[in-house]
Amino acid sequence: MLADGVRLITRTVKRIKAVVEKAGETVVSFCDQTRTVKKELLAIGKVLKRRSGKAVKEVRRITDKLVTVANKTVAQAKAVLDQCKDKSGAAVARLTTALEKCVAATRQVIAQTKEVQSGNPHVPERIISFFDPEARPIRKGKLKSPTEFGRKLILEESEERVIVGFKLLNGNPADKTLLEDSIQRYQKVFHRPPLAVSTDRGFYSKDNEKMLRGKCVRQFAIPKPGKLSAERKQLESSPWFKRLQKWRAGGEGTIGLLRRKYGLPRSLFRGRPGTKCWVALSILTYNLRRIAALSLEMGN
Repeated sequence: MLADGVRLITRTVKRIKAVVEKAGETVVSFCDQTRTVKKELLAIGKVLKRRSGKAVKEVRRITDKLVTVANKTVAQAKAVLDQCKDKSGAAVARLTTALEKCVAATRQVIAQTKEVQSGNPHVPERIISFFDPEARPIRKGKLKSPTEFGRKLILEESEERVIVGFKLLNGNPADKTLLEDSIQRYQKVFHRPPLAVSTDRGFYSKDNEKMLRGKCVRQFAIPKPGKLSAERKQLESSPWFKRLQKWRAGGEGTIGLLRRKYGLPRSLFRGRPGTKCWVALSILTYNLRRIAALSLEMGN
C-alpha cells in the first residue's frame, strides 16, 4: 500500500506538470521515488524467503524506510498542491482533486503502517485499496487463503439456476444475519415467499428457522453446526433435506462459473457504486446466457 501510494502520487504529479508546462508555466521540483520503492519491495521478497526471526526484523526495518519515502513523497505532493491552487483550467482542477485524494489516502496508509509497526496488527477501518477505500480484509478460514480482500456478496438463485437477487456487503457480517434480508428481496420480486430454501450451515440459527416458518416456507434445509441430536440427525438424513442440500452444492458451481467466465473476481470499476455496477453486469450477462440455454432446452 505504501508503494502504491508513492506510485499514484508520482504519476498524478507528472500529469499535473505536463498540463501546467504545456501552458508555459512551471511546477516546483518533484523527486521520483518509485525506483527506490521498487528496490525495497524486491528486498522484502528476498528477505521473506529466509523464514526466520531475523527476517521479520529486517522486513520491519525496510518498512520503516518505505514509510520515510512515503512521507517525503507526500510532503513534495503538498508543495505541488500549494503551488497549483491559483492555476486555472479544468484539467488542472481535476488532477489536483485526484492528487488531494491520493495524498489523504497515503497519509492514512502511513498511519496504519506505523500502528502495525508498533505491535498492533488489528487496525480498524484500514485501507486495503486506493481505488476502493471501503473494501475490507475478510477472514473466511480457508486453508489456501485464510484472508481475502474486497467485499462480501450474497446471491439468491432459483431452481433453474437463474440468479434472482444479490447484495454487495460492507465488511464481513455473519451469514446467519443475512437470511431474512434475502427472503425479503425474493418476496419483493415474486410477491410470495420461496417454496424451499437451502443454505450452508453458516446461515443456521433458531431465529432463522422460526422466521422461515413464520413466512410459510414449506421446506428449508439448513444444516445445524456442532453435535446433532437423534431427532436432528433423522431430519438431516431425510430425502428432501438431502435433495435440497445437493441443489445448494450446485450453487458453488454457479459461483465458480461467475468467477471464471463473467469477471466476478475483480471489479474494473472503482468504489462501491462501481463494484455494485460491475457485479450487476456480470450477473446480467450470466442470466441472459442461462435463460437462452433454458429456452433452447424447452424448444427441444
